[in-house]
Amino acid sequence: MAANDRQIHRFGQRWSWPIAFGSSRPRTEPMYDRSLLCAVLCLIGFGFVMVMSASMAEAETLTGNPLHFVWRHLFYLLGCGVIAAVVLQLEMHRWQQLSPIILMVVLFMLVAVLFVGTSVNGATRWLSLGPIRIQVAELAKFAFVVYMAGYLVRRHEEIREHAKGFYKPIAVFLLFAFLLLMQPDLGTVVVLFVSTVGLLFLAGARMFDFFVLIFGGIISFIVLVMTAEYRMLRVMSFRDPWKDPFGSGYQLTQSLMAYGRGDWFGQGLGNSIQKLEYLPEAHTDFIFAVIGEELGFVGIVIVLIVLMFVALRAIRLGSLCLQMDKAFESFLAYGIGIWFCFQTVVNIGASIGMLPTKGLTLPFISYGGSSLWVMTAAVTVLLRIDYERRLQLAQPQSQGVTP
Repeated sequence: MAANDRQIHRFGQRWSWPIAFGSSRPRTEPMYDRSLLCAVLCLIGFGFVMVMSASMAEAETLTGNPLHFVWRHLFYLLGCGVIAAVVLQLEMHRWQQLSPIILMVVLFMLVAVLFVGTSVNGATRWLSLGPIRIQVAELAKFAFVVYMAGYLVRRHEEIREHAKGFYKPIAVFLLFAFLLLMQPDLGTVVVLFVSTVGLLFLAGARMFDFFVLIFGGIISFIVLVMTAEYRMLRVMSFRDPWKDPFGSGYQLTQSLMAYGRGDWFGQGLGNSIQKLEYLPEAHTDFIFAVIGEELGFVGIVIVLIVLMFVALRAIRLGSLCLQMDKAFESFLAYGIGIWFCFQTVVNIGASIGMLPTKGLTLPFISYGGSSLWVMTAAVTVLLRIDYERRLQLAQPQSQGVTP
């Protein structure tokens, strides 16, 4: 191989991700996970269509412009492109180095929310930066998963052998949980708790500490529910929403009626009745009910398959990185997969009456800029992890090239 050919060959292997979409040169293996990228783009595109369908009636009532939420969602999608372009260029060792700093910045923002935050429907969860409102709880999920991945790498032996190493991240979690409950936002606390438990289990924590943590979490959840009247009402309405269908059970009964109207193949895209201001939060927390009404059982099964594929792809990526001794990347991929999977289960479980309402969005589908941006950053990190993994696998081949 000539010298110029070798230079081109190595250049292509090093920068194959940025030029992969536009390059016409045949490749034996892509340097990015095309199936994951395709699944996420499909979810984002489908989410845009469903937000358009579910939000027009409410937007007309609130603003007089039926496309109000649609235009805002388009702006969020443009932000997704910018975020993906930036995150994609960050090498994974940078995330590991910056994980404590990211955690401290988000912690400061959680404190700031309590003093200068914007309140919506009785909850103070947003920081306003000009026309943009950021829900800091969404950033907290991402920052905490990154922090946990870095901590598990730094203190792996300590976690496996000593209780001190196990309970240090629990102390950080409790601080985050306290600030989130002040907003109040129990849903995000539950997501962080499940992510923490899952990652500590995968890191090989002692079973005694593990069960103590789970038992303490269950007791704390029960206490939090019993000491807050609105949380108790949610639990009671979840158990029997038809007992008070025009009061505490109104939202769930309307959601169940939407699923009932959907039957096998749905009423057709755009033909939902419940979205016409009968079902509150139809384009955000309960958008899956509108999907069920318009696309039916077959439609929601297809959406569930794609969502499950993304979650399992993250878990699989974590396993592949673990085989290559890329511990930080492995734990981070595992954490994102657990977070994505659990949040999906809670959102759908709440809309079908299997779980109490927690106010968590459906990833990539529900309306909401903060959730969409943070989920985009998380999936882009997965793509970057997979890119670096494939690049490392390709390096021995490039090093084997001789003049």
